[in-house]
Amino acid sequence: MSTALDTDVRPEDRFISAFEVNHGQALNGVNASIAQQREDAIERFSQLGIPDNSLEAWKYTDISKTIDRPYTLSLAAEGPSVAPSDIEPFTIDAMDAHRVVLVNGHVDESLSDIGDLPAGVVVSSLAQAGETHPDVVEAHYGQYADAEDEALTALNTAFVQDGAFVYVPSGTIVEKPIFFLHITAGDEPLFLQPRHLFVVEDGAIAKIVEAQHALTDAQTFTNTVSEAFVGERANLKHYLFQDEGTSASQVHTRAGTQKDNSVYSTNTITFSGEVVRNNATIEADGSFCESNLYGLCIGKDEMHVDNHTQMDHVQPDCNSNELYKHVLNDESTAVFNGKVLVTRGSQRIDAYQQNDTIVLTDDANIYTKPELEIYADDVVCSHGATTGQVDEEGVFYLRSRGLSERRAHILMLQAFTDEVVSEYKIDPLRDYIAEKIRQRFASYFA
Repeated sequence: MSTALDTDVRPEDRFISAFEVNHGQALNGVNASIAQQREDAIERFSQLGIPDNSLEAWKYTDISKTIDRPYTLSLAAEGPSVAPSDIEPFTIDAMDAHRVVLVNGHVDESLSDIGDLPAGVVVSSLAQAGETHPDVVEAHYGQYADAEDEALTALNTAFVQDGAFVYVPSGTIVEKPIFFLHITAGDEPLFLQPRHLFVVEDGAIAKIVEAQHALTDAQTFTNTVSEAFVGERANLKHYLFQDEGTSASQVHTRAGTQKDNSVYSTNTITFSGEVVRNNATIEADGSFCESNLYGLCIGKDEMHVDNHTQMDHVQPDCNSNELYKHVLNDESTAVFNGKVLVTRGSQRIDAYQQNDTIVLTDDANIYTKPELEIYADDVVCSHGATTGQVDEEGVFYLRSRGLSERRAHILMLQAFTDEVVSEYKIDPLRDYIAEKIRQRFASYFA
């Protein structure tokens, strides 16, 4: 089932009307408490409205023009037909992984290849998990993403139907990466709202890879919400590669919580998109946690990419590391707003935050705002930002060693981005992304 959003009324009213019409279209197998979250969320969305530039958090990113379009709100698992040959360019065959393919936010089992999983591990659609593992879904769903103050999280919660689900029970190690390949397809403009839930219990270890690609040139808007729970002594590495093309816009909200002695690492690389907003929030709700947030934007044409992060230290004796980089060409724009919060009593926190940007043209723009908010006195916290151009002395040195000017520039840019790319600890995935970046840089200096 799908619903055309009425363009004769305000965007907020379109979604509220669509909710009323499709009231029964919801996540399968949910209990009354989760169903009530949908009702509360649409009410809260109606109060908050779509964020605009009047809000400090959205000062440099205007999503109103990309939302105010005649989209079709996709509410059905039955979507366009996608063949294995269609996704072949995106499967990263060299990466031995448990692969799940989602088409327009719904799992397509015919394209997936999950393989054998360790005992107790569940990799499935969220809709299926709502029926087979309702206790896990109920315990964690809606607990970490903020649907009270974030309008688009509330909107996603109101319309939730399907998405990705991972459950790794206590003490279990998943050796191979879990690979979610997200495909947007179809001829009509679509508004998609996938919802993902990743639960890694005490002492468990997992690597989750997400890649976003498109088989359509139609304008799309994807409003994604991901929630992650990382238990005591658990380790979760979460990689996201965004490359949906010039017609795709999205808001991707990732929220996670950590317990004692856990490690949670995220890494987001944005390669294309019209308007992209990435929200990443991690709460270190345990002592001796390690949190790592990495991001990279390779901008061209009129891309607009906004990375907005929140690192909350609410328990003592933790450390966090945050590094975001941009390479901006043409008329592309990047925004970085990163905040580290250290609450009262959260002593002995070591938090580092850095944003570095290379601007290749006079028409490219970067807006950066690293922040620290500290209510404890025994901490080591730092933040910084740099903006500049390619180091011409470095280029000269490489040319003096026999490289062409073009090759020297490409190598300099690759060296700049490698600090983020190298944090992809899966060799075939890292090689795949590094080659994509090299080809992009080569096109800059053709």
